Amino acid sequence: MTAGPLGGVEIVELVGRRAVVARRTRETSVTASVDLDGSGRVSLATGIGFWDHLLGSLGHHGLFDLEIQADGDLAVDEHHTVEDVALVLGSAFSAALGERAGIVRFGDARVPLDESLASVVLDLGGRPYALVDLPFRGERVGKLPLQLVEHALEAFARTAGATLHVSGAGRNDHHLAEAAFKALGRALREASAIDPRRLGVASLKGSLG
Repeated sequence: MTAGPLGGVEIVELVGRRAVVARRTRETSVTASVDLDGSGRVSLATGIGFWDHLLGSLGHHGLFDLEIQADGDLAVDEHHTVEDVALVLGSAFSAALGERAGIVRFGDARVPLDESLASVVLDLGGRPYALVDLPFRGERVGKLPLQLVEHALEAFARTAGATLHVSGAGRNDHHLAEAAFKALGRALREASAIDPRRLGVASLKGSLG
């Protein structure tokens, strides 16, 4: 999965490694705030309960302070809201990372949840790509269509400037999706951390992105 930059995004606030980003279209209105050096506090209102649950798992286990407010055309279906939240969240991560100087860059995590096991390996080097293999058995968990999980991860990778590999296995769809987002949070936490030994960017090219 590759894609170009996201249009219509406004950086509302950028202080250190905290960014507030907004995007408004005829389909959705989304504002996302990310503090990379937070403590895992989350406040989420997307109108889709299980989507909030997954995003909360990402923030809590990544130790990111995360706030998301979304108003979408849920009377149509959940697609636009889930996609645009992921796009704006990725944009907020990218803004908070700035020039990405001094970060570890790479992260990986494996998280079990009962019978399910999920793995996330990622690179915050600015190259958007996603490969997702989460073999869900059903169509939905709550109001979230499970086909949108892969789509959301692809959208996040696109605007975050991340190479993202997500895989897992399990018999319970709730457990598998939750384990994947917990692993994503932990991998992002590792990759976005500041390496005290790194004076510049972690690339022989001398730049990321």
